[in-house]
Amino acid sequence: MELRVVVAPVFGTNCCVVSVGTDCVVVDAGAGVADAVGRLVDDAGLTPHAVLATHGHADHTWDAGALCARYDIPMRLHEADAYRLADPFGTLSPALESALGLHRDDYRAPDTIEPFTTPGGSATLTFGAVTLHALHAPGHTEGSTLYRVDDDVILTGDVLFAGSIGRTDLPGGSDQLMGETLRDVVRGLDPALAVVPGHGPATTVAHELGANPFLAAGGG
Repeated sequence: MELRVVVAPVFGTNCCVVSVGTDCVVVDAGAGVADAVGRLVDDAGLTPHAVLATHGHADHTWDAGALCARYDIPMRLHEADAYRLADPFGTLSPALESALGLHRDDYRAPDTIEPFTTPGGSATLTFGAVTLHALHAPGHTEGSTLYRVDDDVILTGDVLFAGSIGRTDLPGGSDQLMGETLRDVVRGLDPALAVVPGHGPATTVAHELGANPFLAAGGG
């Protein structure tokens, strides 16, 4: 397995290309990454099978439509966030919409959207030789999802950052659900996993369990 990260120019979203052999998926196609991801994929001789999102916010899905069209592949995300793709601005606060610096007329929704469910809280998603284990982790949004890649890496989107967690004050966010996710999902992760968050530097589960104020002993 190889994981390559392209940082989006809008909000510094970490877009990840996960590949096994020549098969790959793209996770969190933020605004402005389509050309760079396309070059990376084509130069490496990879075959994309899907674009996935850790959640449906615009800074994680803006270029999904362009990449899906380029490679004739579907968009995959948790069913609870699928509604956001039709109106990426309508599910954000006005202040954040302005901060993104994006324009409605430039948005292209993916042509094919294939939501997935997580019975019992998890699901295994297979794309050629690439297998991801999806863990439902609501709180930042209703459909926020962690993707575990093999037994080495977990992509945490805007649920868990180095030293912090995702905000819960946007439409669809919930302090209660975030607390449950941190307690029941994040604290149960293998400490050996490397963490690639939706924004910012990589970390490890072990480090966050010991140092993150929201996860360490006495945290939220």
